[in-house]
Amino acid sequence: MLNLDNGPENHSHRSQFMYRLVQFAQRPRVTVRLAYYPPYHSKYHPVERCWGVLENYGRGELLDSEAAILGYARRMTYNGVHPQVQRVQAQYAQGVKRTAAEQRRWEKYLERLPGLGRWFIDIPPPSLDEAIV
Repeated sequence: MLNLDNGPENHSHRSQFMYRLVQFAQRPRVTVRLAYYPPYHSKYHPVERCWGVLENYGRGELLDSEAAILGYARRMTYNGVHPQVQRVQAQYAQGVKRTAAEQRRWEKYLERLPGLGRWFIDIPPPSLDEAIV
């Protein structure tokens, strides 16, 4: 299960994002459930709470470098646990779009919950005789 904020980068109709999740579910043949938080959800989202803890932990210190930010994040605790912190070095490709035909091909793998299809989506693995996207 992935808890998502339905922001512009990962909303449920974002073609490249959803395409990659379908691929992710198909390789190991697992079901992926997407659960989107509603607008103004931050008090329920654990990542947002973690940011709040980091802000309080910094006590107004100037976080003016990558080293300062990563150092504070590594030393803080959230629910009594230090988070795992690492700098992601990979560049995320922007502007990649899927054609309408491609989107129809992988959209069939999405199961949108009736009445809540914008908020809950299952991506089940394909049957063994289906081609992987």
